Order: sequence, then structure tokens, then C-alpha cells
Amino acid sequence: MKFLKWLVFACLVLGLASCASWLPQGGTKRVASIVDYLYPDAKEPPAMQPTVTRLRLPIRVGIAFVPGGSRSALSETEKAKLLERVKASFSNRAYIGGIELIPTEYLRPRGGFANLEQVARMFNVDVVTLLSYDQVQFNDTNALSMLYWTIIGAYVIQGDKYDIQTMVDASVFDVNSRKLLFRAPGTSQVRGNATMAGFSERARVAQLDGYSQAVDQLIPRLQMELDAFRARVKSDANFKVENKPGYSGGGSLGWWSLMMTFVLVGLAYGKRRAS
Repeated sequence: MKFLKWLVFACLVLGLASCASWLPQGGTKRVASIVDYLYPDAKEPPAMQPTVTRLRLPIRVGIAFVPGGSRSALSETEKAKLLERVKASFSNRAYIGGIELIPTEYLRPRGGFANLEQVARMFNVDVVTLLSYDQVQFNDTNALSMLYWTIIGAYVIQGDKYDIQTMVDASVFDVNSRKLLFRAPGTSQVRGNATMAGFSERARVAQLDGYSQAVDQLIPRLQMELDAFRARVKSDANFKVENKPGYSGGGSLGWWSLMMTFVLVGLAYGKRRAS
């Protein structure tokens, strides 16, 4: 009878120790690649030819996540929340005529620019901001860390560690010329641990936190890049900015135009007084 009790206890211990094998070993990777989406048949993105890109104000902007694998923790609802936050970083710009959130289901995996142009026509946008991501979850499921031996026996401790690193990248493309206007990345690192029973749920929450924190870092960088692009386009011969029929605002160039108007009026007034 005593031998049977020890045999049952040994089987229980071995069963607990083997539970570590139920968790994914090494790590998992979740990717939504903009290169795979826009350049599906190329080993690397082709070099952009110098062409004049016409930006017609007010610009209508679309924002979307590129298609990724099914293992992502991001549902369409979670993606929409992140897209809304990115949208807010554009919405206070006078030269933007409208912002459309584009569900990922409208973007075909490996669809290329042909698919992007179809989506742009469907949502009536001139420029599309494509969000891609790369998230790696490193798992360390050490069986010895699952069991802690004491004088009175063994019990399970938190031994399933995860380290989640996330990168979210926003790339802004002019659809007509297929030119990359500017881009901004955001990164995050989430560390934590959980028991085997709660590993999946805790890891999923950490994955979502990783995306959210990466977008937190991305948004101010995206605003900085947008301001830098606005300044660069004034003197870059590869860009031509013009107004759409009925629009007279000028958006980002409005203050420049207004200042030049004051200068010309002042020169004309001075010339009249001199004469």
C-alpha cells in the first residue's frame, strides 16, 4: 500500500513536470509585412524612379493594416481602435479633406499596388497609410521552474516567462505615383510571467499591450515626419502641390502663401508711396 502511494505521488510529479511541454517552445512570430503585400514577387522593393508627384489639396487619406497571418492577437476590433488613434494624429491638419479607416479584409494578401489602387478608388482616397507589424514572443518553459521542492513536497510556481517585442511601422504612400512619401516606426517590449494555467490569456493581453505601446511611440514620430515632409515638399522639385477645384485653403502651404502675399502687398504699397 505504501509503495502504491509513492507510485501515485511520483506519477503526479512527473505529470506536473511534463506540463511544461504543453506550452510553445522557443517562441512565436507574428508578421504583417508591407514588402510581402506591395512587392509579392520581388526579392526586395524596386528602386523608385524620380517622378513628379502631384499632391492635390485637400488630400483624402486612408489608413489600413496590411494583411498578416492568422496568429496575430489583433482582431478587426482591436485594429480599428489602433487605427482610430493614428487617425487622430492626422485629423487636425487643415489640408486633409477626409480620413477613411479601411478594414484589412479589403486588402488582398500579396495584392500589390494593383489591389491598393482598387481600395483607394473604393474609399475615394489619394494617399494611404499602411501599418505593418512584426511581433516576436520568446517563451522560456523550463520544467524545473514549474516545480519548487520544499521539505513538505512540491508545488507549482510561476515559471513560464514571456518577453514580447513589437514593431509597428506606418508607411505613407501616394497611390497615383506609388511613391513612399514618408514613414515612422514604433517599438515596444513587454516583459512578464504567468503560471501554466494563465499563460495563454496573460500572453494574449501582453501581445495587445505590445501593439498599443508601439503605436504610442509611433504617433509622435508620425507627426514629426509629417511636419518634416510638409517643409520638404515646398522646395523639392519632385513634388507639385495644387488645389482641387473649389478648394482655396492651401493647407500646409497656406501660411507660406499668406506670408508671401503680405510681402508682395507691402512691396506694392512701398512702390506706390515712392512714386
